Amino acid sequence: MKKKTAKKKIGMVLRLAMPAALVIAGLFYIGQTATAQNQERNSTVLSQDKPAQQADEQKTAPEKKTFTGKIVKSGDMVVLVDAEGKITYKLDDQQMAKEFVDRDVRVIGVLDNSTGMIRVNSIVPA
Repeated sequence: MKKKTAKKKIGMVLRLAMPAALVIAGLFYIGQTATAQNQERNSTVLSQDKPAQQADEQKTAPEKKTFTGKIVKSGDMVVLVDAEGKITYKLDDQQMAKEFVDRDVRVIGVLDNSTGMIRVNSIVPA
């Protein structure tokens, strides 16, 4: 009699547990599928955004230019006066510029339009 009762209990537990296990497995599978689809969607969106971001970065990337003129003293600073004498540029590397005072030069650098200062990469005699 005890054996039948134990078998009945095991059978009842299995009948109750099996559907619950199937439901849990199904939910897990659905969750995994949804996660994979979201990751695929996100990678597609990111790859579509990259060209636009790269284009924006290229637009905002500072461009090196060549400025020609004469380096002269202006107060306690040295500056570049353009070849026509119409525009005066501040130079961020005063030490390098001092070597070329009163000489015609080519300055290669990036102009900050808001301050009128050139971030100097190099200065060579013109």
